[in-house]
Amino acid sequence: MLFAKKKGREKKHYDPACWKPVVRCSICTGEMAAGFKETATGRFEEVMLIRSERDLARFQAEYGVEKVTKEY
Repeated sequence: MLFAKKKGREKKHYDPACWKPVVRCSICTGEMAAGFKETATGRFEEVMLIRSERDLARFQAEYGVEKVTKEY
């Protein structure tokens, strides 16, 4: 199909033993991205862009996360 409907975004499952929820914040632009950081290697995997507190609340609700740390 040329103009197919996009399927819903797949929710990624994460292992709390290996990954921790993090919000990356840019000092220069103020841009924030929510995702998960691998504790062993420090690799960051972005899940969504955070534009407001509402987006952050949605991220926490989707992944069942209560505490999110900010990194600059």
